[in-house]
Formats: sequence, structure tokens, C-alpha cells
Amino acid sequence: MSDIKTDGERAQAEADRAQAAADDRDLGAAGSQLSTAPVEDSATNFFALGVIGWARWFWRQLTSMRVALILLLLLSLGAIPGSLIPQSGTDDFRVDEFRKSHDTLGPLYDKLGLFHVYSSVWFSAIYILLFVSLIGCIVPRTWQFVGQLRSRPPGAPRRLTRLPAYATWRTDAEPERVREAALTLLKGRRFRAHLAGDAVAAEKGYLREAGNLLFHIALIVMLIAFAAGQLLKSEGNKLILEGDGFSNTLTQYDDFKSGNLFTPDELEPFSFRLDKFEGSYEPTGPNKGTPRTYQADVTYSKGVDGAEQKRLIKVNEPLEINGSKVYLVSHGYAPVVTVRDGRGKVVFSQAVPLLPLDSNVTSSGAIKVLDGYRDKNGTKEQLGFNAFFVPTFAGFGQGQMLSQFPALDYPVLALSAYHGSLGVDAGLPQNVYQLDKTKLKEFKDSKGELLKTRLRPGETMELPNGAGSITFEKDIREWAGFQITRQPGSGWALGAALAAIAGLAGSLFIQRRRVWVRATTGADGVTVVEMAGLGRSESAKVPEELSELAGAVHDTAPTAPTSTGGSPPTATDPDTPVVPVEGAEK
Repeated sequence: MSDIKTDGERAQAEADRAQAAADDRDLGAAGSQLSTAPVEDSATNFFALGVIGWARWFWRQLTSMRVALILLLLLSLGAIPGSLIPQSGTDDFRVDEFRKSHDTLGPLYDKLGLFHVYSSVWFSAIYILLFVSLIGCIVPRTWQFVGQLRSRPPGAPRRLTRLPAYATWRTDAEPERVREAALTLLKGRRFRAHLAGDAVAAEKGYLREAGNLLFHIALIVMLIAFAAGQLLKSEGNKLILEGDGFSNTLTQYDDFKSGNLFTPDELEPFSFRLDKFEGSYEPTGPNKGTPRTYQADVTYSKGVDGAEQKRLIKVNEPLEINGSKVYLVSHGYAPVVTVRDGRGKVVFSQAVPLLPLDSNVTSSGAIKVLDGYRDKNGTKEQLGFNAFFVPTFAGFGQGQMLSQFPALDYPVLALSAYHGSLGVDAGLPQNVYQLDKTKLKEFKDSKGELLKTRLRPGETMELPNGAGSITFEKDIREWAGFQITRQPGSGWALGAALAAIAGLAGSLFIQRRRVWVRATTGADGVTVVEMAGLGRSESAKVPEELSELAGAVHDTAPTAPTSTGGSPPTATDPDTPVVPVEGAEK
């Protein structure tokens, strides 16, 4: 008898385990496809994979969200050297200076590609792997999500009490009436609902997964837009004197850099003339010298023979012509000087742009007389002058040659004079704002020192021994510096960034959830109503929403008078454990 009882207990235990397993599968089916994330593979015998198995495993790892996030982090870290180390094509002068100053780091950075980070092999590899990872992850999830939109929510599990939110009561209303009322209510609350056997199955919150997919698709578009922008971009600078113009051709730029796929034919045909630069500044107070107005009055035309149009260009208001933008980036002064030889012949007379050194437009530069000058013996020579200009001088005897204000209140030009060869005949490029003194000799004053003086507008510095003179004319012209840029894909990048923010907000604040309403006739003939809810993730909103829905259904099918109590049901968390839902996010 004892053995028979033991066998019965074992059989009952086995039946209980089978029932529990069936309930688990039933609950798992109810929670399936709440996400488009692929199901994690179970433990695998890596030694038995084979070539195809290893390739499949590698592809699944590459296209997982975990690896995509790691690659995105590596891409962010890889961009740091590009911001801290001077880059070739952007600032070649600083790159050369760095190599000369760092005998050890320079060659090392060259080998690692740190002087051209964004076109290096390792950065490109990260970029391409991230691109492939995102596409390989998004494409199957998108098709899966489309399939979910076309399918219906799964039917109710047999034991609704095992779901995280549950409510029940007994009512005298017919089960069909309860189900119809629940179906109407759920559809009115924008649930996708349908009758499945003795229950109504409903689902809501599809926009959460749509937002998740939108975020990652937008990230792919951003990567494409940034890559196109870097490969096809062009950027150049031009200093223009008032009254002078610019035509958008490669030879017109003072300096120019572009992406690897850029061709000069892509330059947009247009031209413009700087009519006047207008600048006014705060005269007193803590903001003294701060610009009030800072703008360039230009006349521009599109194409080869387009009609002329007027436009004001301000610091944050560029002139835009068919995708090319003209920014106002700098301003300075160009003193007009006249150089004469010993016989009084004018050999040089023009405005000389000088570069600002501070916010008060203290400026420096060089005046170079290349042709036409002869010394007193008739020998051809070249003249060079170091120039230092302040628009508002503190006054003679008032300290250093520094400007006190950016406007032309008290302009002074300081010059030092040289003669000989400027070195331009060697064919090597020179900085137009500096003198190469290698083959130059100093003009000496009466004390045997370098000839230098300060001039006010209209004053002249005489060169010694009848060598000529240089006059600081009263006309002081102004110049403006413009940056002309073309960045294809910037509009797409902005649109993708906005879409990514919208998608991220949707994936964070919208919850995917399912609701089931079962109405069956009990053994005593009274209708038993059960409602349960399951969310994409644990949240207090699921019980709250279920409680609200249960109250609405209860208004149609109130608690039977014979039942205990008469108040609307409240959704609660059952004591029974919840089975993990398939398709959980990685």
C-alpha cells in the first residue's frame, strides 16, 4: 500500500511539473513578440560549429545591439585625437610645427594615422563596421515589426492569474455581453483588439518599437550624411577689401581645403563684391569695444550673368547660394601707403591689409615692393617694411603700441625699413604678412640703428641717403574676411537628428502592453470576468491602466449581488511568479 501511494505521489508530481511547463509555454506565447529584438542563442558547442556556423555566429554578434553600442563608443573615442591633434588638410602648418617640435611623437603619430584621423584605416574600419552592424540589426527587426503589425495579438493564456496585473469579479451579465463591451471599450481606447475564443485579446503601444526602429534608422542616415559631408565638402577663405570682389573659382581663394571626393567642377558659380563694411562698438562701460553692428554690405549675382542683388551678411546670418554659404568671419584695416624712390617716382601705392592681433584690432603685416624700385645708383632692389597698426593709439609716450579701441579714433602706423631681396624669386611660397629677412639689409638711422618710426595719416618717413620715402596716406580702407563653405548632407543630418530624438522619446515614454478580458460561465451559472495585463517591461502603469479598464467594464457588467462586496475590481500583482517573456531586449 505504501509503494502504491508513493507511485501516486510521483505521478501527481510529474503531472504538476508538466502542467507548470505547459503554463510557462502558454504564458511565454502570450508575451511573445512584444519586441523585435532577436532571441539570444542558448549555449553552443563552439568546437562543433564549423565554418558556416562560425560565420553565422560572427554575423549575429556583429549585428547585435551590444556590439553596435561598443562600436559607437569606439567611434566617439576615436574622434578625440582628431580634435586634440592638428590634422593634415585642415591645418598643415601646425602639423609641420608639431613634427618639428616632437621628434618621438611625430613619427609615432604618422604611423598611427593620428594626423589624418578621419581618413585613417582604423577609423574607417570602425565607421564601416558600425554601419554594417546597424543595417544588419535594423533590416530583420523592421521586417519582423511589419509582420507584427499585420498579425493579431495572441490569445489569452489559460491562467491569467500568473500575469503581472490581474483583476476579477462575478457578474450577472452574459459572457457575450461582457466580451462585446470589453471589445468596444478597448477599440475606443485605440487598442488593437479581437475576440479569441472566450476572451478578448488587445494590444497597444506599437509606436514604442516604431520609435526604437526610427532611432536606429535615423542613426544610419546620420552616418551616411556625415560621411557624404566629409567626402564632398569644400571650405575656403578670402580676404576682400572694400570695393573689391570675389568669384567662386579655386584660384580666387586665399586658402582652400576639401573632401577626398570633391572636384572643382562642383563649385557653385556665383560672385559678390564687398561694397562696405559697417562696424560700431560700445564706447564705454564694462563692454567697451564690443561690436554693436558687425556686417558686410555686398552685391552678389548667381551664375555667370545673373542679376545683381544687394544683401547684408552678418556673423550668424550668412549669404546662402544653392547650398554654398558665405560667412563673415573677420575684419581689419588696410592702410593705404605710397612708396617713392630717390627721384620721387611712385613705385608702390595701394592698400595693405594687416592682420588683427587682438579684439581692439591691433594689427601687423608686411609691405613688399617687388618691382620698379631702384636705389640712388640706379640698381634694382626690393623694399620691405614691417608694419604695425593701431586704430586707436593711447598717445605718444603712453606705453606700448597697442590699440585702445577697435574704431579709427586715433590711427597710428609704425614702420621699420629694409632693402635687398625679398626672396620671392626662389619660387618658394611665402607668407604675405611676414618678411623673409634672409637677404634683406636694414636701413639705418642717424644713430646707426634700424630705421623705424610712427606715422599719423598724411605723414611720411624719409629713407636715408636719398633712398626714397614711404607715406601713410589719409585714406584707410577696411577689409572683411569671408569663409565660403559647402557641406552636402547637412540638411539630411539635421533631419535625421530630429528623427532620432523623436524616436528615442517614443521608445522611452511609450510602453508596449497587452490586455486580455475573459468572460466565462461559472459552475453556479454566474459569469466570471477576468482581466489581466502584460507590459513590455515592468511598470506601475500596467496595473493602473488595467484598473481603469476594469472599472469601465464593471460599469457595463457590475458585480453580482450574491458576490462578496459590490465595488469595482482593482488590478493587483498576483503572488505567483511571472514567467520571463520571450524577445526581451538585449
